[in-house]
Amino acid sequence: MWGVDSLSVKWTESGEVIRFTYRVLDTDKAKVLNDKKNEPVLIDPQAGVKLTVPSLEKVGQLRQSSTPEAGKFYWMAFSNKGRPVKRGHHVTVVIGSFKAEGLVVD
Repeated sequence: MWGVDSLSVKWTESGEVIRFTYRVLDTDKAKVLNDKKNEPVLIDPQAGVKLTVPSLEKVGQLRQSSTPEAGKFYWMAFSNKGRPVKRGHHVTVVIGSFKAEGLVVD
């Protein structure tokens, strides 16, 4: 439906960042995920939080927003300050009209 597969949510070593990755299959359908106008949100109902992708002064947002290419993996990093989202939690990632529910944090 969205032109992507291999969706993955990982808790980084420090736990301060949650990394969402996906592989593009259909570039037209996947454009919504890489569109800079769409603010990504990671929702964890168990922790009661909505995480956002931080924007650093000199780097910009911690996400890839180039034109998607079929077969390539893309990522974005959500700030998990205070570590409310834990391994094993079921989360939802929303990017514009894209919504992936029930992803397990690894």
